Amino acid sequence: MPVNALLIRGLLNLYQFYGDDFKVECPTGSGKYMTLYEVAREIARRLSSIFLRDANGKRPVYGGTKKFQEDPYWKDYILFYEYFHGDNGAGLGASHQTGWTGIIARSLDLFARMNPALALQISKDELVGEMTRKQVAG
Repeated sequence: MPVNALLIRGLLNLYQFYGDDFKVECPTGSGKYMTLYEVAREIARRLSSIFLRDANGKRPVYGGTKKFQEDPYWKDYILFYEYFHGDNGAGLGASHQTGWTGIIARSLDLFARMNPALALQISKDELVGEMTRKQVAG
């Protein structure tokens, strides 16, 4: 999670420099080209899909743990694990922490509030300030 967060931030910084004219193949070998903003958003989407419900209403982060998947008192509480299973996204290791894994909430908020045009128009500091003001104001 921390490396992915740094990668997303780096891609967004480079997008502000290169803009829409610079595209890379994503995913590699697909023949589909995206801007660096789109690649950052795609990585964030893949990471967030670990925590969001799939078509069957299950969250990959909980794997086969029925209590967190089905119990009405637990199914809407998100646990942030230390590590994740590489094939299915199930949380492994320490839970009940909001360290690096908690950054996924910021990523969801960032891409909900920002679009490519705004990313090119506003500086990083102004964007962070604007997002923080909106979060505080509700």
